Amino acid sequence: MSAGERLPGTPVPGHIWDGYEGIKIAGDTWGNPNNQLVILQHGGGQTRHAWKGAGETLGLAGYHAVAFDARGHGDSEWAGEGNYGADKMVEDLIRVSRALGSKKPVLVGASMGGGTSLISVGEKHLTSRALVMVDMAPRIEPEGQRKIQDFMNQKPQGFDSLEEVAQAISNYQPHRKRPRKLDGLAKNVRLASNGKYVWHWDPARRFNKPGAPDYRQRLRDAANNLDLPVLLVRGGLSDVLSEEGAQDFLRQCPHAEYVNVSNAAHMVAGDRNDIFAESVVEFLLRVAPPNS
Repeated sequence: MSAGERLPGTPVPGHIWDGYEGIKIAGDTWGNPNNQLVILQHGGGQTRHAWKGAGETLGLAGYHAVAFDARGHGDSEWAGEGNYGADKMVEDLIRVSRALGSKKPVLVGASMGGGTSLISVGEKHLTSRALVMVDMAPRIEPEGQRKIQDFMNQKPQGFDSLEEVAQAISNYQPHRKRPRKLDGLAKNVRLASNGKYVWHWDPARRFNKPGAPDYRQRLRDAANNLDLPVLLVRGGLSDVLSEEGAQDFLRQCPHAEYVNVSNAAHMVAGDRNDIFAESVVEFLLRVAPPNS
């Protein structure tokens, strides 16, 4: 099941993999498939397209970069209420990694994808060469988390026009310049049977509570077990991961490296992909070279 009809111009996924419990996972790849695999996992409400620029940069640097839509997002299948917990997303990640023949991928995760990555390596479900967490740490700011949930939960019956969709995104990301053309919105919405534009994700995701205390404690426990190269990237304008939250993580994981990307908010890669991608490539070339 999916949100509805794909709009013309929506990019077709380059690959479909079998995820956990048979859920079909859609993704794209860049670079040499014989080189070090880097798996890019997006945040809640995003898609694999959030990583396009970073994927291209990693591919040019010699890596095999892969971005996939999390279950219930983008072109991946919906799983239904109760099937979007961290454990099932970890299992999807493991299956994609196996399908690509990698026993030790590099994991790059933003927000929700960062939590999946942290649990995967911190609880020893998956062996990784390196971990990059993007605007995500065990401690986040409740107000920033609430804004994300409010954005995702608005207009459950759909928007009347793409102009209305563009305004909703602009209200959520006022620091970004609003695009003149609306063509790029095709990958963010679907056309529902009622003729309205709805977000690409399964509304059953709204019942998840990524800010819940038990989940945050699980992340803290996982962070205590990190024994691989780690890079934390924070958006300087982020209201989700504060500087205090970042420093808490760095005290917990003192060997981790840290980059604060100025003029970027929670969606770091989308706001300043140039600085983000350069920082990640520089880190990975040192700790997980593409041909090693």
